Amino acid sequence: MRPHEDYGFFGPDSVVWKVWGYPTAPTVGFQRSVVVEELDPPLVAAVHGTQGIYQRARTRYDRTVRYFAMVAFAGTREVCKAADVLVKVHSKAIGELPYGGGTYDANDPDSQLWIQLTGWHSVLYAYEKYGPGKLSEREERAYWEACAVAAEFQTCSPDDVPRTREGVRAYFARMRPHLSASPIARQAMRHLLRTELVLPPMPFWMRPGALVAARAIRAATLATMPRWMREMAGLRQSRLVDALIVPVMKAGFALAHLSPQVELALLERLSPSTASVIAPVRLGVPPRTKEVLTPAQARARYGYAKPAEAHLEFRARQAERVHGEKKRPSEQGLIESQEVLGPLA
Repeated sequence: MRPHEDYGFFGPDSVVWKVWGYPTAPTVGFQRSVVVEELDPPLVAAVHGTQGIYQRARTRYDRTVRYFAMVAFAGTREVCKAADVLVKVHSKAIGELPYGGGTYDANDPDSQLWIQLTGWHSVLYAYEKYGPGKLSEREERAYWEACAVAAEFQTCSPDDVPRTREGVRAYFARMRPHLSASPIARQAMRHLLRTELVLPPMPFWMRPGALVAARAIRAATLATMPRWMREMAGLRQSRLVDALIVPVMKAGFALAHLSPQVELALLERLSPSTASVIAPVRLGVPPRTKEVLTPAQARARYGYAKPAEAHLEFRARQAERVHGEKKRPSEQGLIESQEVLGPLA
């Protein structure tokens, strides 16, 4: 474990560290976000086109959770570097929509806004339902302001991020008519609900307990999804299970959170790359420099472009390969990302 270079973009007194540092975030919160995201046709087309969630479920989970944890907790230089390379990773996820015509691009600002708001909303929802409970009004305003800060590391505009719960609800209401439970969306959602696929290899005597835990997380995630969404996607779970899973998960997460060592040990089994990001924070290891920067300050200091303006030539070459030459896109971004986001296998 090494200390972070600085406090990043939020710091120890922030509501971001409070919510994203609770064990609901990398479990139910994250699973809910990636499952709900698949209802967006361009996004699920990108997911289906790359096949990453099917071919390398564990490393895909590990790398994605690590990225979101880095934005919340890591030093500013690390976050800028990760956001920059992620643009190149996403440049690979382009192609033609399998239903209805048109094209998709994982770097599209609308898709990135959908990912950002679904992720931050899901993490907060899981925290409120299975964690300590609702935030105060002041904390909630600060949370959505922080979401806009984090959006600066996506290709979307932070100006499009709602700053209130009502604004977030209005965004999802606007998105609802555009959502679709296509065959590939249903396939992806069911696959992503199989929590056991991201568990590490383990002795046979541990497998029954791990499977029970995986099924509990799945039930907890489904219990956070509105009924209309479950019906659209063909996901069923009784109201009784919805009710019974709440006290079970609240107790389990509260117990895990009592001990930083226990919580980190569990996280290391689930997402090794993420554990190294969160460990200094949970164990109280101070950074080398006790400062918090804005994204603009960090970009100026380290020389990175805004994600929306980054690697435009590379992205154009990728588009020409796929749409013009009908070839597979370059893997360069994925290869480069391993140094920052962790191995692909």
